[in-house]
Amino acid sequence: MIEELAFIGQIAVKSSIAVLLATLGEIIAERSGVLNLGVEGMMLTGALAGAAVGVATGNPVAATVAAALAGGLLALVHGFFSISLRVNQVLSGLALTILGLGLTSFLGRPLIGTRPGVRLAPWPIPGLAEIPLIGDIFFRQSVLAYLAYILVPLCWVLLYRTRTGLKIRAAGEDAAAVDAAGINVFRLRYLCTLAGGLGAGLAGAYLSLAYTPGWKESMTGGQGWVAIAMVIFAGWNPLKAVIGAFLFGGLTALQFYFQAIGIELIPAYILRMLPYVLTIAVMVLVNTGGGRRRGASPAALGVAFNREG
Repeated sequence: MIEELAFIGQIAVKSSIAVLLATLGEIIAERSGVLNLGVEGMMLTGALAGAAVGVATGNPVAATVAAALAGGLLALVHGFFSISLRVNQVLSGLALTILGLGLTSFLGRPLIGTRPGVRLAPWPIPGLAEIPLIGDIFFRQSVLAYLAYILVPLCWVLLYRTRTGLKIRAAGEDAAAVDAAGINVFRLRYLCTLAGGLGAGLAGAYLSLAYTPGWKESMTGGQGWVAIAMVIFAGWNPLKAVIGAFLFGGLTALQFYFQAIGIELIPAYILRMLPYVLTIAVMVLVNTGGGRRRGASPAALGVAFNREG
């Protein structure tokens, strides 16, 4: 029984890390008032960059950094259109996803079926990994999983315990007031948008370097959209994002568990749908009965700032 719980727990954590990393980045961006629906495209771009650099260099650090930067650069494209040109943020984000899908499908063709250049294998943490059950679940993961553990409290501290975080949240509530206080709203939003892209890029790196090493077309499988839903589920709070990400991972783990033991209590296609059905359910609940959480949305989210009026 303990072994089965450890197996399910390990898969649940592994399946949640990409969503968690992307969610944390998107929380930072949206807290500043920038809505970026291009998370899926940025994750795919990061995954491809990580896989490609991994094959070219065999260096895990270079592959991870390349993935993060690729996501960040694509986010800056969204920043240019939505912040500088004040294009509708929803349309810009959707275009970013389409761009990421098309670009990675085209550029990634030579990598399909090739041997991964880098594999971020699970790295047990001495001492902690020996804790019964908990050690097997949380401390026998890849380095990027541990990075996600660290980023959760760091993002919370940044947003709620620092002057920079106060500026970010203020920009998402009333950009004009922040500008009147002498703070450069454009620069602040650009940096937060970049942070969102870096998070999505790291999420992509996790997928192509640790979760399923190698490149596969559209390998994110909609997890970018799940991350956007998790931002709302978490009420734009990094600590609550962990709950949503692990819930998504838990449902994914059940799918793997039933397949592993050869029992089909629930049809496989239903199990594959569960995480995304959950996402839709979260969106419906938040937008119908979740008034308190809906009130946590930044007031200026998706609203372009025009200094001249």
